Amino acid sequence: MAVYTVHAPASFGVDVRTTPDKIVFIRDGFHFWAFVAAIFWLVWHRLWLATLGYLVLIGATQAILTAVGADNTTQLIVFLVIALLMGFEAGSLRRWTLVRRKWRQLDTVVARNVREAEQRFFDRFSASNYIETGRGNSSPLPPLPRSSIAEDITGFFPSPGALR
Repeated sequence: MAVYTVHAPASFGVDVRTTPDKIVFIRDGFHFWAFVAAIFWLVWHRLWLATLGYLVLIGATQAILTAVGADNTTQLIVFLVIALLMGFEAGSLRRWTLVRRKWRQLDTVVARNVREAEQRFFDRFSASNYIETGRGNSSPLPPLPRSSIAEDITGFFPSPGALR
């Protein structure tokens, strides 16, 4: 099962059901194509600032390794580590770019694939009547119940003398 974060533009309408095509699902985890071909993956997802940062990082790393006189094996290992980091952090780069573009995170969904994540997201929000209040407050899920014991932190250890 994968974890997906659900994002929508900040200027998003009143109801998520009116324009579902503007909602973006981003899988958390390792992105193979970002590992194999980072530049193409970044450009494909229109992450322009991240692409520029990646090119600067690769250029600076190459210049430093050449100046130090690192052999080919060391250079290969360093660039493999950078590629691994890119594969693991690709989803975070997409989320960061969406935050910069004034998008907001609506929800987190656990599903096997993006289609199932979409289904779970829209089922959950159609059942809970998700409506934005206009002040930036939204209530996608009902609030959690409060603990009956005020000083209880985790809910597992009641106060001495309390009913069990």
